[in-house]
Amino acid sequence: MTNSFSRPALICNSQSGSHDEATLDAIVAACADHGAPLAATFALPDAAVPDAAALRAEGIDLLLVWTGDGTINAAATAAEGWDGAILPLPGGTLNLLSKQLHGDRPAPEILADALAGKGRRRPIPTIRSDADTAFITIVAGPATRWAEVRETMRQDGIIEASRAAPEALDDMLNAPSVRLAGHPQAYPAVILTPTPAGIQADGILAEGTADVLRHGLAWLGGDFRDGPSEPITCAEAIILESDAAISLEYDGELAETPSPARFAVGASGVDFIATA
Repeated sequence: MTNSFSRPALICNSQSGSHDEATLDAIVAACADHGAPLAATFALPDAAVPDAAALRAEGIDLLLVWTGDGTINAAATAAEGWDGAILPLPGGTLNLLSKQLHGDRPAPEILADALAGKGRRRPIPTIRSDADTAFITIVAGPATRWAEVRETMRQDGIIEASRAAPEALDDMLNAPSVRLAGHPQAYPAVILTPTPAGIQADGILAEGTADVLRHGLAWLGGDFRDGPSEPITCAEAIILESDAAISLEYDGELAETPSPARFAVGASGVDFIATA
């Protein structure tokens, strides 16, 4: 198949710990090799994430987002209504959306497939709330404090992270838990994942020391979904309740919302390219 894209642009973060000049050079080379040299580069944090109007003004038809999941969320939200397509590339800590769309592969290989016409273009399922949109997952509940410990470890090292861990552990075990409306069981956190069938809700389990340890390791090691959990339901809309404000992690970014909070399945307002 021939390449249907002629004016790709790149979003990257030159200050990110995951930024690698060799990979950047390979991305630039892949575009040139496929007859579609980069038309623009938006290098964070100095440049802003482009919105739909900026992409139209530059004539961009493919947006390469080589960053973490949080920036992919920001880029897709800003680009809503644009008639181009987004290609997420692994450039962050977890790279959950890139793995979902492409498998666990290096960025230049994914890009080469997309430019060779081997990708599929479509909107992806999302989760929408009054406050924000998630393209990958939402974690809701006091166990999200482990995300702060993970970020502390990434920025300041394991010693500082070890000082923050006891508070995260205390919140996970003792802070007001979260539950789905109409369901009796409460959890330290509920994981919401957008799927074509609806929002998949899973409750994380912390019934003993082993569960708590596995969760801590899962959060610190990368994918919090590797910790012990159980399926609750899959529905087009879900309401979460708690006796306190609900802590959230939207695609890796922390937030908070009053209880109760409603979440509904939706579709992205921009197309994505999948190569898996």
